[in-house]
Amino acid sequence: MRDLATGVRYFLRGMAWVARRPKQWLFGLIPALIVLAVYVAALVVLAHYDWDLAKAMSPFADHWSKAARGATRGLIAVLVFGAAIMIAIVTFTAVTLIVGDPFYESLSGRVEESAGGLPPEARVPLLRQLARAIADGVVVGTVTALFAVLFFVLGLLPVVGQTVVPVIAACVSGYFLTFELTSIALERRGVRRRERFALLRRDRGLSLGFGVAVFVTFLIPVGSVLAMPGAVAGGTLLARERLARPGIPPDHGALADTQA
Repeated sequence: MRDLATGVRYFLRGMAWVARRPKQWLFGLIPALIVLAVYVAALVVLAHYDWDLAKAMSPFADHWSKAARGATRGLIAVLVFGAAIMIAIVTFTAVTLIVGDPFYESLSGRVEESAGGLPPEARVPLLRQLARAIADGVVVGTVTALFAVLFFVLGLLPVVGQTVVPVIAACVSGYFLTFELTSIALERRGVRRRERFALLRRDRGLSLGFGVAVFVTFLIPVGSVLAMPGAVAGGTLLARERLARPGIPPDHGALADTQA
């Protein structure tokens, strides 16, 4: 529980950091607003066709009674839209970080400078950094989509699907959000994807506390946009002070990239 609370505090510290620096907050809003507009348009289209999609997914209910057919398809429609929202929340961060890479790289760097200075940066070409960011986004997006399908199926279970499953979904989504939001600071230190997942597993409670706090905030209308700069700041502080510190020197990975 202590680690969970500490993770939440890192998110609040990130929000406080941008609250004291309104220009940095506004700077970090730009890519989030662009991605939000695209996502909202996609969700509006899904909402328009959600019932038709539910009907197409439930031909087995065609000959049921009207009440049973309507209840079943209504549940499917809700679950489909809920799964889409879950995917949108998690992939929103990944897509926004890719679209806004120069913005958030700068924002994260300023957070590090205010916390004691930038580490010696791993010497990785810009194109390779971008390729890694896209690959990470694809991996996380694919895994998240698979989890969304699993939670969709489990959501059909009575009682459990409406109580336990949403909690588990929030934890899984939060875990991947932490991975994305700490990636800038850890990538700066040359820590690759597999190592980053290992660091999150080592501090699972801390990672969940931070990620679930972000996830819940992102559920609030436009919360994903307004909180994105603070989430990046909090992820940077978390990576700098807790994830990268034990056994991960600031220039970890730099020699490997140079020798490769």
